[in-house]
Formats: sequence, structure tokens, C-alpha cells
Amino acid sequence: VEGRRVAVVACEFRFLAGSIGIDAGERLVRAVERATRERLPLLAAPASGGTRMQEGTIAFLQMVKVAAAITEHKAAGLPYLVYLRHPTTGGVLASWGSLGHVTAAEPGALIGFLGPRVHEALYGEEFPAGVQLAENLLANGLVDAVLSAPQLAEVSARVLRVLCADGAAAGAAEAGGGPTGPGAGVRAAVRGGGAAAPTAAESIRRSREPARPGVRDLLRVAAVDVTPLSGTGAGEHDPGLLLALARVGGTPCVVLGHDRTRHAMDGPGQALGPGGLRTARRGMRIAAELGLPLLTVVDTAGAALSREAEEGGLAGEIARCLADMVALPAPTLCLLLGQGAGGAALALLPADRVLAARHAWLSPLPPEGASAILYRTTDRAYEIAGRQGVRSADLLAHGIVDRIVEEEDNGSGGGPDGFLVRLGVVLGAELAALRTQDPEERHAARRARHRGMGLPR
Repeated sequence: VEGRRVAVVACEFRFLAGSIGIDAGERLVRAVERATRERLPLLAAPASGGTRMQEGTIAFLQMVKVAAAITEHKAAGLPYLVYLRHPTTGGVLASWGSLGHVTAAEPGALIGFLGPRVHEALYGEEFPAGVQLAENLLANGLVDAVLSAPQLAEVSARVLRVLCADGAAAGAAEAGGGPTGPGAGVRAAVRGGGAAAPTAAESIRRSREPARPGVRDLLRVAAVDVTPLSGTGAGEHDPGLLLALARVGGTPCVVLGHDRTRHAMDGPGQALGPGGLRTARRGMRIAAELGLPLLTVVDTAGAALSREAEEGGLAGEIARCLADMVALPAPTLCLLLGQGAGGAALALLPADRVLAARHAWLSPLPPEGASAILYRTTDRAYEIAGRQGVRSADLLAHGIVDRIVEEEDNGSGGGPDGFLVRLGVVLGAELAALRTQDPEERHAARRARHRGMGLPR
């Protein structure tokens, strides 16, 4: 670019809507790592429908490792510029599409967290017109410019003259880390957990039962010295996320949890919006500043999908949560307690250790949304979920989850509270063990964990 050597990554929308599967995610990460190694500015030009639904939950996790690689690239003091092309949606927008130092968009481009067809299939109505257009994102401060392709070279060169500390083109470096295949193949989801594991349909139904314990129930039964904190501390409060200080199983920690349940005194729970994600990032900062373990509790039917959420920067906040989580110096533990749908779940997932209740699950979208993408109907939701490998047993087999906590009491009594008591003991032990680990070794293990996601184990 005007004599400066740069690295470029771009999506090819004509192939499976530019979706990111396992091999595509690995190829992206290798490109970012090479740019970092050779000290090159990185230019990204996504145009994508997001996660490749045909490859299921393991493909969904590629967004974490791509975000982690870009976070390390930026931490090395190297520029990252993004040009959002038509269309850019889903997990791509909510990860590497929203982490740029400077971000521009193609004129008239459709840019949004959830594609219009999926929104209509899930909610029976069209998404408000004009909200997900590049020009509206510019008006709401979500991108820095709307530029046509012929303008990119001049603007990129001008920006890089400022952002590159040496003021000149980076020197050549030896090539390495060649890319893997282009990710054209569609892989069947791998299932695990044995015959005794519940079906995806059974776990999804169980996770959606109104009486199922939520994060507040967990704190009531398994924690002491609970101090709830309100909102971002800067004027925003989202009832979709609970932030608290507590001792869980005897270990002091910061707790972040999706609050999906209804409470007469506290108002109804709701889908997680951008304000809730900014609250989550407040909790991450507290944990980092005080060296306290961070416990995240995932239990969400999905992120808030509205004009306000889109204009409030929902996708960007998911991306920033991913970046903060993978780089957080404090010990981190994630509990998949119930539903784990989409980017709202992924935002709280990238921890040192991940536990799952037996009937918890994790999916790129609510199963009905995945069915709408693949078959233009929601009727095949459970079939798709089974193929995608969303169950706790599948997550354990893929290395996404480290341990499953059984929900049934095996005759010991106690009902739901008995499960929460047992869960509290497990969480306390896990948090205490994380605190004893060497911080550098723990962080290196976390990076390796997410870097290897989707690769042969």
C-alpha cells in the first residue's frame, strides 16, 4: 500500500456465504500470526454470514481463537484496519470484524449482528429497515467512515503513516506458517459422551424449563458474602446480566452471569444487550485490578435483537468481551448452566477452565435460527442441534468443556438445591485450584487452549 508491506485477509462470499468453518478459522489465525511475527500491519476485509452452520459448535469456537490472535497482534503494537463489505453479519462481525483500530464500511453494505432472514424466522416480523446499513452505523458511531473501494488505498496509507511507529514500510521477513486448506469441505459434527448422554432435544427442552435454576439461585444456595453491583458504573444498567462480588465454595471471586429468570422485585430478566456486555467488561476490569478469580455463568437464549441493540454496538461489545476474556490476567472459570445460544454465550466463554451442567448446551444460534438458515424453516431445529454437537457430552469430546456436573442427585435427595450445593463445591474447588497456578503458565495454557480449538486432539 503506497510502498508499505502489509498483510491482508478477506472473505470470499460466493463460497458458502463467506462463512467461517474449522479450516477457514485456522487459516485466518495463521495469517494473523504471520503478520504479527513479521511485524506487518493487518488489513481485514470481511464479507460473511458468520459461523458455518454445517460444522456446528466447534466452528463457532473459531471466533474465539481468531479474536485471540488479533488481540495479540494489537498487543504487539501493530495496526489492525477493518473494511466491512456487503454483507457482514453474525460471529464475524461480533469478533474480528469489530476489533479494528480504524474501521470503515462499504457504501450501502448490510452490517448487523443477526441477518434479516433469521430474525424474521425467529420473531415472525421483518427487522426495521435501514438499521443495519453502513451509513446508519456511521451515524451512530459504530464505524469511522463509509468508503468506496477505490478510496481504500489512499485512506489506508494515510492511516498507517500515523499508526506505524517507524513511519516507513516494515522490512521483509522470511515467510512461514503456510496456510491450511481453504476450508471448502463441510465436516460432520463429532458427537461424544456415550449412549447414556441425553439427546440434544432433551437437553434443550430441559434448559428452557421455567423452573430451572439460574444464576441467582446458584448464588443463593452456593455463595456467601454476595454483594450485587449495578450496571456499568457509567450510567447503564441491563437486567440481562448480573454482576456481583461473592465467595463461591469458600473462594472469593467476581461473578458475571446471564440473568434470564423473572423476579417480582427486580423486574423481568431479558436477553443480553450491549449495556450488559459493558457491565461484564466492568466485572473483568475489577477482577484484573484486584487479582480476583472471575466466574462467568452462561445461561442465555441469545442476545437482544432490536434497533437499539444494533445501534448500541452489540456486535462490537461481544468482540471486545472476547478480547478482554482471552487476555485477562486474572484466573477465569466459566460455567455453562443452561442455554448457550449465539454470541451472547460466546462472550463469556473463553476461560481457563469450562464446566457444564449435564443439560447445558452451546450453539452458534438458537437451534431454530440454524434451521432457518439451512432449511428456511424452524421445524428441523432439534435435528440440526443434534448434528451440530451442542450437547455437554459433545462439548466435552471436543475439548470445549473440561468437566460435566451431573444434575440428578442419584438418590441422595435435595432436588434442585442439592444440585446447586454440589455445583458450588465443584466451583469453589476449581476456583481455588486456578488461584494456585503460576499466572504466566496459566495464561499460556489459556492461549494454547483456544489456539488449538478445532485442530486434531
